[in-house]
Amino acid sequence: MPRDLASNEHLDYIAALLDDMFRIPGTQIRFGLDALIGWVPGIGDALAGIASFFIVFAAWRRGVQAVTLVRMIANVFLETTVGAIPVAGDVFHIFWKANRRNYRLLLREKEEPGANTRRDWMFLAIILVTVIAAVGIPIGILIWILRSY
Repeated sequence: MPRDLASNEHLDYIAALLDDMFRIPGTQIRFGLDALIGWVPGIGDALAGIASFFIVFAAWRRGVQAVTLVRMIANVFLETTVGAIPVAGDVFHIFWKANRRNYRLLLREKEEPGANTRRDWMFLAIILVTVIAAVGIPIGILIWILRSY
């Protein structure tokens, strides 16, 4: 049984469908079903996130390095998490394009296996520091406020 569930052309089509199938008339701004599905209250961003994992799954099946897979997963989680913020998240969907990024990561890994893992680690470190700050700063402020009373 072949390790590729979908050809590069199929994965490129999925990335295009989810991230840049449509264009806002009179501009070069493109968006896809990912941004449109995000408008469905409650479950839209979760459904778009699930669809985004198709490219990640294909990368896993092709044996992409673990750090690149984690970066791809982080791309999807970042887009899904920020995408859940009303309006700002929808704008983020249009400009972040996690599926297109993940498709390029998949191609990069096929052409030059392990060539850019340093960039992957840097990206993941920045995400980790940002998450820690986003959680830690409000908790620290809350503790400071509670202790000052």
